[in-house]
Amino acid sequence: MLIHSSKYKIWLSSLIWTVIVAVIGRLLIAFMIHIPPYDKPLRWIVEHIGSIPIMIVTGILIFIIIHKGLHTHYLQSILGAAVGKPNVSRIRRYKWFRTIRFTFMLAFLNSLALMICFVIAGHLLAYILMQYTPFGSTLVWIVNHIGSTPVIAAFGCLLFLFLFFWTSKNMISYLNEIRFGLQQMAEGKLDYEIPIVSADELSEIASSINVMSKQFNQLLQEERNAEKAKNDLITGVSHDLRTPLTSILGFLELIEQDRYQDEVELRYFVNIAYEKSKHLKSLIDDLFEYTKLNNGMPLALAKLDMIGFIRQLAEEFVPSLEKAEMGCEIITEETSISIMADGDLLVRAFDNLVSNAIRYGHTGRQIEIRIIRSDKEALIQIVNFGEPIPAQDVPFIFDRFYRVDQSRSAESGGTGLGLAITKSIIEAHGGTISVSSSSKETIFESRFPLTYPKN
Repeated sequence: MLIHSSKYKIWLSSLIWTVIVAVIGRLLIAFMIHIPPYDKPLRWIVEHIGSIPIMIVTGILIFIIIHKGLHTHYLQSILGAAVGKPNVSRIRRYKWFRTIRFTFMLAFLNSLALMICFVIAGHLLAYILMQYTPFGSTLVWIVNHIGSTPVIAAFGCLLFLFLFFWTSKNMISYLNEIRFGLQQMAEGKLDYEIPIVSADELSEIASSINVMSKQFNQLLQEERNAEKAKNDLITGVSHDLRTPLTSILGFLELIEQDRYQDEVELRYFVNIAYEKSKHLKSLIDDLFEYTKLNNGMPLALAKLDMIGFIRQLAEEFVPSLEKAEMGCEIITEETSISIMADGDLLVRAFDNLVSNAIRYGHTGRQIEIRIIRSDKEALIQIVNFGEPIPAQDVPFIFDRFYRVDQSRSAESGGTGLGLAITKSIIEAHGGTISVSSSSKETIFESRFPLTYPKN
């Protein structure tokens, strides 16, 4: 809309400037027609071609040049002011005159045209000075001893070089801007962005450099995150493996050194070492499964009815629920909701969620499993009514080795990998999992894409 609203301003401005230039040119020609050596060629042109055709053709050319210049200015300044930088996609519609070749050619032609204008203006000024000022004698001496042609040629060449450097300064400045941007990136400032000021090849190069810089910065950040994740994983594994292993070694040392009073105490030591060994094996199994899932383990996908799946899962937890003096209710209005899933992996994911609800929600005496169909997703909500998860722990609840109980005691929870494994399994199926917790209820919500979305 900005381009269209500015179109009439461009035409009107071009017309006004054309009239101004035409009037000034008409007055200048009227003056030059009486001054040699311009008088004879100008009189011949007027007598054999006519002043009106010349003014029409010249006016059209002037209008085109001014219109092009103003149009380019509007594309770069008005669009830049509107969106913060030029809208390159729209400027590309006019790319035939926004190339490096055209820019250099335009700089050359502008320099040549300006040089001719300045040379003619200088010649006219010299003629006026020779006729009407005290400097005439000096100028006459220069013309007689050096010659007007060498003076004009030398003045024109120097002027052309100056004008060419001046008219091409924008391109050279932009090259310096690109060079500066590359230096910044070489120094590690990968967030530096080279400005896009036009739609020529240089801007395309700058745009490509910006894209490359962003991609490299992203890869570098991912590498740093991966390195940090690896270090965190090693730290967490070391901590969680060392604790039960230290206990096992300690009790085995007591047994090895016969530092027990009787067989009852011996069996007590052996039982503790055995329980710690089972905990250690569980941790190693969870760690192996977590790394296997995150390394892209293939899924054995098949059509799975989530309602039947959840009902069967709930039946398997009846002994655990009775032991915790809890009940489980499945709430749904659907008869069948199908997704594509690996049943064995999904059992592990929801086993973790239900076990978690029993462990931390037993004070609520009830678990609800809500199954909901949306337009394109199946929603499974595991709800318990026990103690809420502290707000500061909610964002990290699915992180590996993160536990609300920071003491990491085996009695107060599992290995700290259960929910991380659950998240990996659900995301491997193209789903998502989230948690919300309040004083009323804690909800773990999983979403899966439906096999047959509702139309």
